[in-house]
Amino acid sequence: MASDYRARIVRDATVCGGAPVIRGTRVTLKTILASLAEGATEQEILADFPTLTAADVRAVIAFAAASAGEDIPLSRIPLAS
Repeated sequence: MASDYRARIVRDATVCGGAPVIRGTRVTLKTILASLAEGATEQEILADFPTLTAADVRAVIAFAAASAGEDIPLSRIPLAS
């Protein structure tokens, strides 16, 4: 289940400098989110990182959605004109 991202995302000081990664890989959340932001499809990400599953990509999106309200102060998001 994508919303249960905690089962798929881990931090280990000895892997990628402690950056969050998909469990059992060295693929960081930042890498996956950057790929999505650049317009990569889930299929393209899975082709680029064959150790990942579709559920891993959805877990990263769920993590980002859950984190959006916590990590970025609303004052830093520009108001619409």
